[in-house]
Amino acid sequence: MSSQNTKSDNYEAAVADSPQTVAAFDDHKRGLIGSIQHLLHVNPSLVPLIVLVAAIIAFGILQGSKFFSPFALTLILQQVQIVGIVAAAQSLVILTAGIDLSVGAIMVLSSVVMGQFTFRYGLPPSIAVICGLACGTLIGAINGWLVSKVKLPPFIVTLGMWQIVLATNFLYSANETIRSQEIEANAPLLQLFGAKFNIGGAVLTVGVVFMLLLILVLSYALKHTAWGRHVYAVGDDPEAAELSGVNVHKTLMSVYMLSGLICAFAGWALIGRIGSVSPTSGQLANIESITAVVIGGISLFGGRGSILGTLFGALIVGVFTLGLRLMGADAQWTFLLIGLLIIAAVAVDQWIRKVSA
Repeated sequence: MSSQNTKSDNYEAAVADSPQTVAAFDDHKRGLIGSIQHLLHVNPSLVPLIVLVAAIIAFGILQGSKFFSPFALTLILQQVQIVGIVAAAQSLVILTAGIDLSVGAIMVLSSVVMGQFTFRYGLPPSIAVICGLACGTLIGAINGWLVSKVKLPPFIVTLGMWQIVLATNFLYSANETIRSQEIEANAPLLQLFGAKFNIGGAVLTVGVVFMLLLILVLSYALKHTAWGRHVYAVGDDPEAAELSGVNVHKTLMSVYMLSGLICAFAGWALIGRIGSVSPTSGQLANIESITAVVIGGISLFGGRGSILGTLFGALIVGVFTLGLRLMGADAQWTFLLIGLLIIAAVAVDQWIRKVSA
């Protein structure tokens, strides 16, 4: 009995003398480079924002009031409004680790449908606009179904759809342009997005306002709704997302349909921008939208990035284009600098992704 008491006393004494701290992982300091890398990983739109501000300051110093004025800066917004809207659609698809090469063709066909339904079939412009928006959404739904249900690669699906929609556009329109004067006289609603208004010397259009509101709404939805979290989850790892209860098919369908709808709105804005309905306009919108997305810091591997960065990416292209044009530089310099920015953006993305590796 006494031996048992001795063992008990020894045990209690050992417990009393043992360390009382809770086990914890060592907090290794990242260092300056590691901290910057982590900051950029958490805030992916920070890099394009820094580049945008630096470009504005640089051209402002070189050009003075010629560039650094409300009119010049808002002119950049007017020039990038179409690319910005289409790039917003492209961003949603790329966040799911896909890519949409048909965005430009969807935009143009939707604008042609709006024009043809008004002037060929005599429908009210409001009904024609709804038909154009429905057309874009339908094409997006077909893309989404082929990607999510048939399991075809997004690149192949949208490459094929780009050719199909482009051919349909030319065949349906007979390659005819509806002139600005006809639209202005008979269907001014089609030119709504081109309406301008002045605020303190800054000239804005309805299309610019729509682009900014669209970016803000999508940014909120991606950050603060379950749908937005599902989009990121599908882009990061669709199998893991499926196991965690995310309906991958439903998410992809919603993304591609919304992308098609946004492209149709871009088609409506395109009519306002150029004044007419032309089947040959906006042919490079798919490439320009991918450029804005990549420069904006959204990862082509999906699951990471901010749609605000896409807006900054589009504005960067606009700033370089206008700045070099005001300096009288050859237009090829713009392509050269944008090409360097694309490669640099992908390199930075790869570097940042090491944080999560």
